[in-house]
Amino acid sequence: MLFQVFLRRLIRRGDLTVVLPGGKSFRIEGAPFDALPPEERPAPVRLVIDDPGLLRRLPWHPALAFGEGYMDGTVRFEEGSLRDFLALFMLNAAAAGDRPLSRAKGGVDRLIRRLHQNNPIPRAARNVAHHYDLSPRLYELFLDADRQYSCAYFPTGSETLEQAQAAKKRHIAAKLLLRPGMRVLDIGCGWGGTALYLAREFGVSVTGITLSERQLEAARGRARAEGLDDRVRFELTDYREAGGTFDRIVSVGMFEHVGVRFYRAYFRAVRSLLAPDGVALLHTIGRSDPPGDTNPWLRKYIFPGGYCPALSEIMAAVERERLTATDVEVLRLHYARTLALWHQRFQANRAEIAAMLDERFCRMWEFYLIGSEMAFRHEDQVVFQIQLARDKAAVPDSRDYIAAFEASHPLPTG
Repeated sequence: MLFQVFLRRLIRRGDLTVVLPGGKSFRIEGAPFDALPPEERPAPVRLVIDDPGLLRRLPWHPALAFGEGYMDGTVRFEEGSLRDFLALFMLNAAAAGDRPLSRAKGGVDRLIRRLHQNNPIPRAARNVAHHYDLSPRLYELFLDADRQYSCAYFPTGSETLEQAQAAKKRHIAAKLLLRPGMRVLDIGCGWGGTALYLAREFGVSVTGITLSERQLEAARGRARAEGLDDRVRFELTDYREAGGTFDRIVSVGMFEHVGVRFYRAYFRAVRSLLAPDGVALLHTIGRSDPPGDTNPWLRKYIFPGGYCPALSEIMAAVERERLTATDVEVLRLHYARTLALWHQRFQANRAEIAAMLDERFCRMWEFYLIGSEMAFRHEDQVVFQIQLARDKAAVPDSRDYIAAFEASHPLPTG
């Protein structure tokens, strides 16, 4: 059976038993994960597959087929968990290296990725609505109170989710070098938390743009409720249609939706909107390996049109649009911690979410959150924070100003 051959070639470490449709089973007992800390070693897994058709699809499209099987309930675990299995799979795939078949498939994927990531304005709006215009209550049930839907920042690793998201906003503010009265553009403003924070804490005026109608409504409501709607304005606008000149530009968790084909258009817009002495800060998921493509399950069910770029892809567009990278920071395990905390809150509220959206949705969201966490722990997913300027003298030569700013702005204790 091709599926069994595929697994036996892949799994060289760990303990996996697979129960096939009809009840037959096979076991693969590889070497232990001695190099990993005990808390990161996947437990033995006993996986039950109830759908014969799934066995035919798994060797050719493992991520898509397995994800769909988990959503449909035809994949289940009698021992271990989804977290253990995904860790087992990713750790072994990373150790297997770049095999000829995967190289060939990767080459085909890269050839067609421009089609997958073709995000002109109408399609970009539809892609955003697919994910961000779900029930607002869903996001309230697993995000922090400010609804920060991007990687948090854990200076010590012991912060709560609320503290880590506050630390992320503070870290970004430090790199923006804000002064009262400045004009700030927030590209992909989400539910408005970052824009409101910057206006409230630093006396700047902020324009936030989004393509999500539900996020726009929520952000405007928050600005009115806080009495900040005279300094914070939210608009339903694509970055390619934004106008004006801004002293600072910030974009958090939006660049993943741009698509490789539009990177130059994105940075061309940043340059045209940024004042000559302005500073921009880009916060985006990326990859520490070479350019690739998006996981097909994630592309189909979670982020259509989405892609997490290699730094080389970003910088090629930055350079061509005559912007200067004045600081680059790579956050490696911060998003893994963030996703683990999101998943804990999701599970604590799972019954309400299932009643609101159904069981299949819950299984899809579990696969998304756990799979993403494992990708940050065991694969090449990272987060880039890239500070940009038109004039390289716009920011200090030393990074000491970041630590000094954060020391003077303590985190909330709650």
